[in-house]
Amino acid sequence: MDGKDAAWNERVRGENTTQRLDRNWSSLLQELRVLQTGVQVLTGFLLTLPFHSRFDTLSTQLRVVYLVVVSAAVAATALLVAPVAIHRLLFRRHRVDVLVTGSHRLALAGIALLGVALTGMTVLIFDMVAGTVAGVVAGVVAALLFLGLWVVQPLFYRR
Repeated sequence: MDGKDAAWNERVRGENTTQRLDRNWSSLLQELRVLQTGVQVLTGFLLTLPFHSRFDTLSTQLRVVYLVVVSAAVAATALLVAPVAIHRLLFRRHRVDVLVTGSHRLALAGIALLGVALTGMTVLIFDMVAGTVAGVVAGVVAALLFLGLWVVQPLFYRR
């Protein structure tokens, strides 16, 4: 955070650096609670798929998509849960600045990988139900939706 933002926080919110970091950590935790549950359910679901009888009918290409999706979901889970582990290891070490900055970066990477996993899952489901063309179209639509809502719109608002 640059000096201009810190001065604004102090002037408008009346909070010092420690209070701002505590508020940022609290906000991040609320966001992570929502993400963690969803990504863990998705990952658990994906991990059960190979044990279903219809999984054997997947083409080689869809198996590759599946493995990419599982990898992205597992990595997203690790990234979105990592701030909790970091917090535990830094607890009472007065390193909230490192905790907030590092957790923010992990959350962004986790959200990106969650988008990859959800896009790939959309491809898999649509391909299995309606065919390859439907799978590709649904995957492109899902990717555009995530990019639009998770990247473009926030960057637009940020200006």
